[in-house]
Amino acid sequence: MEYRQLGKSGFKVPELCFGAGTFGTKGEFFEAWGKTSEDEAKRIIDICMDAGLNFFDTADIYSNGGSETALGKAIAHHKRKDVLLSTKATFRFGDGPNDVGSSRYHLIQSLEKGLKRLKTDYVDVYHLHAFDATTPVDETLDTLNKMVSDGKVRYIACSNFSGWHLMKSLSVSERYGWAKYVGHQVYYSLVGRDYEWELMPLAVDQGVGALVWSPLGWGRLTGKIRRETGVPKDSRLNAKVVVDAGPQVPEEYLYKVVDALDEMAKETGKTIPQIALNWLLRRPTVSTLIIGARNEEQLKANLGAVGWKLTPEQVAKLDAASDLPKAYPYWHQVQFAERNPFPV
Repeated sequence: MEYRQLGKSGFKVPELCFGAGTFGTKGEFFEAWGKTSEDEAKRIIDICMDAGLNFFDTADIYSNGGSETALGKAIAHHKRKDVLLSTKATFRFGDGPNDVGSSRYHLIQSLEKGLKRLKTDYVDVYHLHAFDATTPVDETLDTLNKMVSDGKVRYIACSNFSGWHLMKSLSVSERYGWAKYVGHQVYYSLVGRDYEWELMPLAVDQGVGALVWSPLGWGRLTGKIRRETGVPKDSRLNAKVVVDAGPQVPEEYLYKVVDALDEMAKETGKTIPQIALNWLLRRPTVSTLIIGARNEEQLKANLGAVGWKLTPEQVAKLDAASDLPKAYPYWHQVQFAERNPFPV
């Protein structure tokens, strides 16, 4: 397992991170992704640790705190120093007017409760799960900086920010000498390449590492979806609540990408998800991919995405198959590669 710098920080993370969204599952949305028992969660953690994957991601809202609680139990038999933990806050967690957002009130409350559920004194990476336009950026960052100073958080990161959200936040941190976001948890996949348009160049310029969520395109690149058969009956994509909450992918575009992955699978002897993950690991700014698994079999299959590399020619074929017209001003900018080269 390769370890990579998280942005310009001195912190190294494995190239794969395990997302514990199927731990402690409660509610229709999370049950559609899978339900992992306590014993199986412990076994999955052990398999990850044996493979060199010691980085685990969760969030307060995952199963209403159930994921954090289950993850805390699953790692309890390991030394805390050997485990890297990431969790998040910002989304609504409670019925009160202050139980949502990135205010000082809500973030402090969320972190303290999250630490108790995880049974730890600190988290290695603390994410804002989304941007809160109702709270002053300096209030949010002052709060996060204090958490770092107090030793309850090692590094701060954000998730699902637009370019200006991230750049404004970085400039405020720089102005006051506060801790900066060193990571950005983003949606990025072979069937979702919007990240490349603005957020990737920004990340290169500012030294922000990408932690990629749903790298298999919201379950579309598992290898089970084919042009001839469509979506299988046991797919989470049959759940309306899952489809509506995630990225929308045109059907013909998806099949075009899957066809290219099929061709690559024959060339390499690897599976479709392994190829899709390996392609992402070749992309600029990517620090880690957050993989999930309903069971041991899926986990072991996804771990096979590392330890080898697609050739430049294979990467180029996948690039071409997954390319889409860009929104303005990006379609205009890419015409002038001399001044706006693709990040390397």
